[in-house]
Amino acid sequence: MIELKQYKNIAFCRPAEIRRVQEKLFKAHVAYCLNKSPYYRGLRSRFKAAKASGLEALLDLPFTQKCDLEKHNDRFLAVKPDRIVDIVLSSGTTGQPTRMMYTEDDLIRLAYNEERSFAACGMIPRDRVLLTCTIDRCFVAGLAYFLGVRALGAAAIRNGLAGLESHAQIISQIKPTALVGVPSFLRKLGTYLRRHGPVSALTGVKRLICIGEPLRDRDMAPLKVSRDIEAVWGAKAFSTYASTECVSTFCECIKQAGGHLNPDLAIVEIVDDKGHALGPGETGEVVITPLGIRGMPFIRFKTGDESFIIDGPCACGRKTLRLGPIVGRKKQMLKVKGTTLYPQAVYAALDEIAGVGEYYVEAYSGDALSDELTVFLSVKGAGVNAGVIQEKLQSRLRVRPKVVIQDEETVRAKVYDPGSRKPIRFFDRRDQICRAAAK
Repeated sequence: MIELKQYKNIAFCRPAEIRRVQEKLFKAHVAYCLNKSPYYRGLRSRFKAAKASGLEALLDLPFTQKCDLEKHNDRFLAVKPDRIVDIVLSSGTTGQPTRMMYTEDDLIRLAYNEERSFAACGMIPRDRVLLTCTIDRCFVAGLAYFLGVRALGAAAIRNGLAGLESHAQIISQIKPTALVGVPSFLRKLGTYLRRHGPVSALTGVKRLICIGEPLRDRDMAPLKVSRDIEAVWGAKAFSTYASTECVSTFCECIKQAGGHLNPDLAIVEIVDDKGHALGPGETGEVVITPLGIRGMPFIRFKTGDESFIIDGPCACGRKTLRLGPIVGRKKQMLKVKGTTLYPQAVYAALDEIAGVGEYYVEAYSGDALSDELTVFLSVKGAGVNAGVIQEKLQSRLRVRPKVVIQDEETVRAKVYDPGSRKPIRFFDRRDQICRAAAK
C-alpha cells in the first residue's frame, strides 16, 4: 500500500522531484502487476524493461483496453477474492458491463484521491456537501465523492438522484455550502429554486463540483452551461474527470484552469490513433496508469476519451500536468463531408443559439464514407425555426445537419432516461446500420 500522506504536497514540488516520485511508484506498480496479476504475468516478457528502467520504457509497453478487460475480467484480479470489499460495474464496448473489484486499500486510496481533489477547489472541513448523484446501483462515482467528502472532514448530504422538489427542500433545511452533480441538472435545480423558492437557499452555496459533462471548450473558455450555473447559483463551478477503471480524478483547482493530476496516484498520457505520444496541447486519447491499485491494477489503460495536456505551472502554485476538457469519446468521432467533429461541439453550438430548448443528436452512416447528423430539439419563443438553426450550426461547425423540431416533452423523454445517471444527448445509429447490412 502506498504511504499516501507521504506525497500529499508533491504537486507543489519541482518537476524533477515529481518525476522522481513517479519513477519510484511506477516501478513498484509494474512489479506488483507482474507478481500478482494473472493478466500481466502472461505479458511478463513485454514488461521486463519497465521493471528495470521505469518511465523511460513506458511508451514501449502495450496498452490495456476495455476489450481486454471484458475478455479477461477475472484475470485482472490481483488479490484473493476474500480481499474484495466492493464491486462496481463499468460500461463495456459490447454493451455488457464489466466488473471492477476494490480492496479496502483501494477504497482508502479512492477517498484520499477525492479528498485531494476537493481540497484543490477550495472545499474545507466545515463545508456541507449535497451529493446529487447516486451512491448505489453498482456505480462508483457517488461512493467516491462520499468517501472524499468524509476524508476531508466535511459533512456529506446523500440525497442522490432525487427530484427538484426534494433537493430544494434539502437545500432549504440543511443549507449546503457545496453541491456535486451533473452541470445540466444543477442548472435546472438552480432555475427551479429561482422560480419556486426559497431563493435564499442559493446564497449559501459557494462551490459547484461538476461531473459527467465538460464546463469548458477546447480553448478553455466557459461553455454556456458553465456560465449559466455560475450565474444562477452565484457560485464557482469546477470541472472534474475520472474513470471507473482508473480510480483517479482530475479536478480543477480554485483557478479553474484544467484538471490537476495527482502525480503520486496516476500517470497520464495522450496518444494518437497509432498509439504515438502527443505533446502538450495536442488532442488525442487519454491513457492512464493508476498507481497503487491492489484489487485490479492496470498499466496504460486507454479510456476512449479525447482530451489534451496543459503543461507548465498553474497560477495556484501546483506544477503538475493538467488535463483539458474532454472534447469527445473516440468512438463518437464524426466525419461529416470531410469535417471531423464530436457531438460535444454540436452541443456547445446549440447552447449558444437563443430559443433552443432541449436537444439530442443522432448519427447515421451516409454515402461516400460520410456520416449524417440529425438534431432533434424543442424551441422557445417565436422566430426560431429549423432553417435559422441550420444556418447558425453551419456557421459554427462548418457542417449543416438536418434539424427536426419536436415538442419539449418528447425531447426530454429521450434525453432524460430514468436508467441513466446523466442526460443522454447522442445516439449513434451507425453501428446498427452496419450490423443490419451485414446480415
